[in-house]
Amino acid sequence: VQLQACGGGLVQAGGSLRLSCAASGRTFSSYGMGWFRQAPGKEREFVATISWSGSSRDYADSVKDRFTISRDNARNTAYLQMNSLKPEDTAVYYCAAKAGRTISYSPGRYDYWGQGTLVTVSS
Repeated sequence: VQLQACGGGLVQAGGSLRLSCAASGRTFSSYGMGWFRQAPGKEREFVATISWSGSSRDYADSVKDRFTISRDNARNTAYLQMNSLKPEDTAVYYCAAKAGRTISYSPGRYDYWGQGTLVTVSS
């Protein structure tokens, strides 16, 4: 599976962005998906995860009630809708896919990674 993330950019605090993660191949629905982020000088951290069907989703406490993860298996694409953005959300955002269809919070459980897309939130 090859993943291509896009949708990042510069936005003011309080604004919104939607990230997309397009997957190659015909087995997208076989994978659980996740979004992670890495700010300068910090370790990569979990943001959100979704199961193959979308029936299970979970979020980091720092983004809960502001971000929404979703997926469209017919389009082989996962999304991260980010609302009420804060300067501390500034990071490179990565999408990732894991075999097994379930959700996971650990980067080590993911098998494939996109190249990352930069989100910058100005105050």
